[in-house]
Amino acid sequence: MMDWFFHQREARARGYLRVCGIDEAGRGPLAGPVCAAAVILPDGVKIDGLNDSKKLTEKKREALFPVITAQAEAYGIGWASEREIDQINILQAAFLAMARAVEALPIPADFALVDGNRMPPLPIPGETVVKGDGKAACIAAASVLAKVSRDRALRELDQKHPEYGFAQHKGYGTRAHYAAIKQYGLLPEHRRSFLKNLDQK
Repeated sequence: MMDWFFHQREARARGYLRVCGIDEAGRGPLAGPVCAAAVILPDGVKIDGLNDSKKLTEKKREALFPVITAQAEAYGIGWASEREIDQINILQAAFLAMARAVEALPIPADFALVDGNRMPPLPIPGETVVKGDGKAACIAAASVLAKVSRDRALRELDQKHPEYGFAQHKGYGTRAHYAAIKQYGLLPEHRRSFLKNLDQK
């Protein structure tokens, strides 16, 4: 059976007291911001059904959101806008959102476990965990908070611009989304750097 708290305990053994997990959502879409979450979980806390957000249904993620926020010692949400994505590229914007999520923690963390294989510039030390959202509880929790927060933002955008279908595709490059862009044009929320080759679509 997998040990959800192995990485957290390893960091604690090195003297770090408040370990946060970090993950982001929204690297791939053509529209909307990128969102990151940082979560500090108490050691060994059991959150039924917790998993990598990509392996959960939207309904399950929404159900887990209040459970995670209630059980966490602290959590922070950070964003980087479409303009920031266009200015500094999506990887750097994701890193910026991660740093903002850490800074948004009401109780400061002293170590970060970051999903993936590239370490963002953070105000605290940390390490990457490849496929960490399926290996460490605090990263899995962060993946759910980031994904739900971003999906909610895209549903709000859908209410302002229902003709684009954001509630369905969440800004990803589906056939329906490209058809809507062709018919109605680009919104300020579209990432221009992702749509340079639009004429070829």
